[in-house]
Amino acid sequence: MNNFREAVDDCGLREVAFEGYRFTYDNGQAGNDNRQCRLDRALCSDEWLNLFPRAKLIHLDREWSDHAPIKLILSRKESTGANRQKLFRFEQIWVGEEGCEDTIRSSWNDDEDLLATLARCAEGFQKWKGVSIGKIMRDINKKRRRLTALNEGGRSVTEVRERRKAVKEIANLLKQEEIFWKHRSRALWLKEGDRNTKYFHRKACQRKQGNYIEKLVDADGREHVGFEAISGIARDYFL
Repeated sequence: MNNFREAVDDCGLREVAFEGYRFTYDNGQAGNDNRQCRLDRALCSDEWLNLFPRAKLIHLDREWSDHAPIKLILSRKESTGANRQKLFRFEQIWVGEEGCEDTIRSSWNDDEDLLATLARCAEGFQKWKGVSIGKIMRDINKKRRRLTALNEGGRSVTEVRERRKAVKEIANLLKQEEIFWKHRSRALWLKEGDRNTKYFHRKACQRKQGNYIEKLVDADGREHVGFEAISGIARDYFL
């Protein structure tokens, strides 16, 4: 360890400031057998720190591994997106949820126009809501806050057992998140269980960008931009 510190000093490196629980390693044992220490860190030069003065190292929560993942953030990004009315979509994660089939039965009518029946189903689902990605993320965040408290707490047999339970619950929620983004991405050639959530999310974002209409040209050859103007041209075209 002394040799490591000397090498760091010789190279003129310094540690990036971190946030979160101070220890990044835990052997997962209970009671007096438990060992914790900070093994994982980020080092940088003064020149690098001048380029990224707002850099932060985040100690994330340990889940399956003995080591806590660390995340280097170079700067804080601010959201600049504009809000639009969201279209209704049936989510794959609703299948099998209690109340999903009942919602369809109560809304469906074979004697009525199909479009009207589908619209009533959509209205029924919006009232029922079921499992949404927002709820999944809120539950994940809630479970991870609990996991943070357990990681920083004691190491009794009961607490270690409770931590393992929390890890399993988070894994189940992450599975639901993966299914959601897979459905949105339309990347059906990948099997569920691959835990490719970031890939599915990226594909969904690519689809959203590809579906985005920047402008439309009306019958007189004039270009129109903006949500209201584009919506008006599309509506007039099909009416």
